[in-house]
Amino acid sequence: MANSKRTLFLKRRLRVRNKLRKANAGRARLSVHRSNKNISVQLIDDVNGVTLAAASSQEKALGIPGKNNVEAAAKVGAAIAERAKKAGVEDCYFDRGGFLFHGKVKALADAARESGLKF
Repeated sequence: MANSKRTLFLKRRLRVRNKLRKANAGRARLSVHRSNKNISVQLIDDVNGVTLAAASSQEKALGIPGKNNVEAAAKVGAAIAERAKKAGVEDCYFDRGGFLFHGKVKALADAARESGLKF
């Protein structure tokens, strides 16, 4: 029986996340979610199970409501880096989930790095 796209995505997400957790234990996780209409990111402390900071293209304050393009992803990346600094986090690891590291996901990561977040 052939695997569906969703099943393959979930397997890839778990594989990526498990490898990252083994290598980066104790650090915060920068988790990305990309849908057809929006992109969002969370800075998560897995030890305590809390979200430290979050940013999304749905926020009106960023000036890109409902956009899902490379420019919107770059603005979301810069916003999460700024909020991470306010939360006292400078070092984290990047969890791309099951998404490939190119296009919007890469633009978000590059903008977060340029804004001072290390991963």
